[in-house]
Amino acid sequence: MKRSKRSYVLKARGERQAETRARIIEAIMHLHEEVGPRNTTVSAIAERAEVERLTVYRHFPDESAMFDACSHRYTELNPPPSPELWTDEQDLALRAKRGLDAIYGYFSRTAPMFAKIYRDADEYPTLKQIMDGFDAHLRALADDVAGGGPRDRGHSRRSVILHHAVKFATWQSLESDGVRDSDKVELMLEWLAAVLSSPVG
Repeated sequence: MKRSKRSYVLKARGERQAETRARIIEAIMHLHEEVGPRNTTVSAIAERAEVERLTVYRHFPDESAMFDACSHRYTELNPPPSPELWTDEQDLALRAKRGLDAIYGYFSRTAPMFAKIYRDADEYPTLKQIMDGFDAHLRALADDVAGGGPRDRGHSRRSVILHHAVKFATWQSLESDGVRDSDKVELMLEWLAAVLSSPVG
């Protein structure tokens, strides 16, 4: 009976710790979205999570641990578009439209977070590494959007354009000019069509 009671106590303690950790991660995410990593302090995290500063440090001893946990949770809540949204489309123009519609819709939903994360990433090696990995994933999505077929000059040019198109900075620049997502996609498609239809020297 003693062992059973001790197991219950340990389980309850573990659940409380997990709940506290989850609250801290939520606090970090919201602060990163609101003010960015460089302006997120441990005191602000503790206040938002309703814990002591020491509790924050106990769960996350350094910024790297915070960034890893926050990135993992944010990606769980906001997964990037799946290639399944466009892989069955063989027409390259329609495939590109499907892919860019999905990716730009994703940027539109996540812009408050990514704008501040990209702004501050160079100041934190761990965060820079995370965002470099995310950019690599976006390039992989662009390659998938570009479609199969022969790896000729046309495919190479298509990939270069799409690599640029799927950068958050590209979306952000057009957004700052007041361009709607649907028009952003059309601009990218027009650029793609113009380059692919021009003579290759």
